[in-house]
Amino acid sequence: MSTSSLSWDQAVLQPPACDAWKEHMEGAAYHLASCIVLLGYMGGSGIFGSLYIFGLLAPGYFCYALWGWLSACGLDILIWNVLLVLTCVLQLAHLAYRLRRDAVPEEFELLYKTMYLPLQVPLEVYREIVKCCEEQVQSLGRDQNYAVEGKTPIDRLSLLLSGRVRVSQDGQFLHYIFPYQFLDSPEWESLRPSEEGTFQVTLTAETDCSYITWPRRRLYLLLRKDRYIARLFSSHLGYDISEKLYSLNEKLFAKFGLRFDIRLPSLYHVLGPASSEGELEEAEELPCSPQPDHGLDGASEPPPQPPPPPPAASRPRSSRPESDLLGEDSTSLVLEDFAELPGSFMDYVSEGEYMK
Repeated sequence: MSTSSLSWDQAVLQPPACDAWKEHMEGAAYHLASCIVLLGYMGGSGIFGSLYIFGLLAPGYFCYALWGWLSACGLDILIWNVLLVLTCVLQLAHLAYRLRRDAVPEEFELLYKTMYLPLQVPLEVYREIVKCCEEQVQSLGRDQNYAVEGKTPIDRLSLLLSGRVRVSQDGQFLHYIFPYQFLDSPEWESLRPSEEGTFQVTLTAETDCSYITWPRRRLYLLLRKDRYIARLFSSHLGYDISEKLYSLNEKLFAKFGLRFDIRLPSLYHVLGPASSEGELEEAEELPCSPQPDHGLDGASEPPPQPPPPPPAASRPRSSRPESDLLGEDSTSLVLEDFAELPGSFMDYVSEGEYMK
């Protein structure tokens, strides 16, 4: 045992000195292998960095094996480097399998870069979202309806990837839906998981469109299972609904600075068909005095008629102290608020001019 320990100490602490350096250099395979291995160890992290490292180490170790076989004539050098080459090849095959398994179609990759990458959503979470919609992209032809008012049930949530969709109600144009906006976010938020309902608007494709859709039941199960995905969808849906409301409110505004939603029933009837405008004008011209009672004595004089109202241009708008300017509800406004209202859809000839 002492002899073995002495030999080990001698080999480690007092290695034998080289008698003389070799006069000739090693072969070209050895130096080529060293250069390739040096470049290989300069790779970065991540899956692509690993592909770079093992993609260069494999040919580097192969050159070492050639050197050990042809120049050094060492069996141990050949065997070790062949094993290292096989290890690198197996690692490359595993990385290629991971890339193929985790690959998503081009539309979903662009969707990730547009909506989820700015929020730093991990790829694993995004794959769960894509898996819920079965990684299928639906198509919608031009002039084809995605939903019909009062008929199509609310049983899914869809996101537009390309094209443009027109939203209308009772034949009146409301707004457009553009790529990377939800098609039915207001309808989705209007119902609880246990409730059923139908669309209150009609969605028609103006161009060839593509979209992805999540079935309602599967998406609710995913949102219940993963709270992070639930918060992510909540933020996206809230932002999408606010964008739709702002696009509607930009089409209608009052001179005193308030903005309204033209989908509200009070405003919708004011800005409805052109025939209703004439009826409203007649209603304003009629006096509000009560009808005389024909059962009284005929000698009684009829009540005096009130003077005609002044022109609309010179009529001052009466302020209502009970309404706050910043928090006034649009449903409480009367018709006189819109007597001189610009921006109505009926003032334009076509939808294209209205969208300007």
